[in-house]
Amino acid sequence: MEPTTAEQYRSFASREARGSSPLYEELASGVAGDPDLIELLSGLPPAKRQPNLLFAAARYVAGTPAGYQEFRRSVLDHRDAVVATMLARRTQTNEAARCAALYPLLASLPQPLALLEVGASAGLCLLPDRYGYDYDGRLAGDVDSPVRPRCRTEGEPRFPDPGAVTVAWRAGIDLNPLDVTDPDDVRWLRTLVWPGQHDRLRRLDAAIDLARRDPPRIVRGDLNARLGEVAAQAPAHATLVVYHTAVLYYVPDDERATFVEQVQGLGGHWVAQEDPGVLPDLDARLPERPPADVLTYALALDGRPVAFSAMHGGWLRWLAA
Repeated sequence: MEPTTAEQYRSFASREARGSSPLYEELASGVAGDPDLIELLSGLPPAKRQPNLLFAAARYVAGTPAGYQEFRRSVLDHRDAVVATMLARRTQTNEAARCAALYPLLASLPQPLALLEVGASAGLCLLPDRYGYDYDGRLAGDVDSPVRPRCRTEGEPRFPDPGAVTVAWRAGIDLNPLDVTDPDDVRWLRTLVWPGQHDRLRRLDAAIDLARRDPPRIVRGDLNARLGEVAAQAPAHATLVVYHTAVLYYVPDDERATFVEQVQGLGGHWVAQEDPGVLPDLDARLPERPPADVLTYALALDGRPVAFSAMHGGWLRWLAA
């Protein structure tokens, strides 16, 4: 049974926002018990009722509130504008720090790579070779890059010595690509960063500056409809890697199964970074369970889970082989 909207907001408060954003934890808890806002959300399509989307839309329209009562007033006072923003926009968080989990897997594959990201947003995670990484003081990637996420690691590394990632070709697919040269799209990306997370905002701005120098190509369309077509454009001499982070949650179950079948038939490699429950076969192969009280992604290479990773980057826990 699908959770109710109130249950979604309570879960968001306890699993995602707690320990990461006191304001969003307060807002989500408040919405869960507010009949007026639950009624407003019930008039939207189910995919448009997400906490991240509501909070970002409200901030996009009326600024960041000091607390729940100010938030509630701003949503109700600007109801039409908030709803219009929620219907027009998507939760397209584009966190470059997620590349710190992807990088060791990408570096382990035969170079050069042809990168194809589904759910690419503005394409900032299509630039893993342009970032530097600090793994507990060990540097990898482009050490001179202005984008250098730190990543705390736990467990025995599955890919202990990541070498250089060389990218021969890169492309993305997204239902609504964001343009790093468009001020409104950049404003929306910045609004998707949770309040108080200043390091994330600085990293986003630096990644956008890098992307503007040579914006990655992102194709508009459904991931299943465009996957085969775009993958066929990758150069034959490069290793094709299809990857995604926190994308399949928004795809219906039957379409997820279609995607998995398609990606496994392409003859390349597949890197998934998703909530474990989104992919039942991957979930069944986990050698241990993720923490129940924190949203944790399972990182998998070709359907085999290799690590747990943080929602917005920052830590990586390798699983036993």
